[in-house]
Amino acid sequence: MKLLHHLFIVLILFFCSHGVLLAQETTDTVFEKTAETGSPSSGTLTESLSASAAAAYRQQDYKRSAELYETLVSQSIESDMVSSEIYYNLGNAYFRDNQLGKAILNYERALLLDPGDGDIRHNLRFARNRTEDRIDAAGNLFFTNWFMAVRNIYSSNRWAAIGIVLFLLLLVCVAVFLFVRYLWARKTAFYCGIVLFLLVIVTNIFAFSQKRERLERESAIVMTGAVMVKASPDQNSNQLFELHEGTKVKIRNSDSNWYEIEIANGSVGWLSQETVEII
Repeated sequence: MKLLHHLFIVLILFFCSHGVLLAQETTDTVFEKTAETGSPSSGTLTESLSASAAAAYRQQDYKRSAELYETLVSQSIESDMVSSEIYYNLGNAYFRDNQLGKAILNYERALLLDPGDGDIRHNLRFARNRTEDRIDAAGNLFFTNWFMAVRNIYSSNRWAAIGIVLFLLLLVCVAVFLFVRYLWARKTAFYCGIVLFLLVIVTNIFAFSQKRERLERESAIVMTGAVMVKASPDQNSNQLFELHEGTKVKIRNSDSNWYEIEIANGSVGWLSQETVEII
């Protein structure tokens, strides 16, 4: 029995240490961004742009505000310091300027970076209600809906941090099991270790799932007023259905200047790449 316990502990440490190392890579990115944001050389210019964009927004010069936020986004991407707040404010400026497609695009980008933010979700739902298309989503399995709902409570960086904390607690349980003589303490540590081991796995799955979604960018927003979806990547092919500005589509494939897309109800067709923008 003792041999099985020790073997189980070795397996826990092996799998958790591998997962935590990968999670630590995600967390380090956030720390680097925080350090760069506070640097004297770039912080002054960024703060100046942000203040000017916010001032233009308050003065109801939404077009100017959007231009300044776009400049801020470009600079932030170059220095790897882009944040959900910038995309959120840019989305607000575009929404007030009646550019619905660009507003939804930037709300979606903000949501990728911070899926647990209630303000972003509220504004995105509000903007979607202004779109012309009303597409009924295909039904998903209960487990899929539950997984997405729980996963999107926090960002990938937060899940990675939680995973690291749980792993440290797991190490405490292992130490208690190996070095404490009291039987009740060893049993408690053993069963708590099993629970913590499972939670470390779950938090890493959430973190990696969000990171993959953020990196692969498989979705896009229709940016033109109205566009016909074709049966094949050919301008002269049959027209299947029409989509309007602000509709979200999933990109399945690409061919030259065309994307094969899928909408929420499962319908599939081809769109010109010029009519959509990747989230």
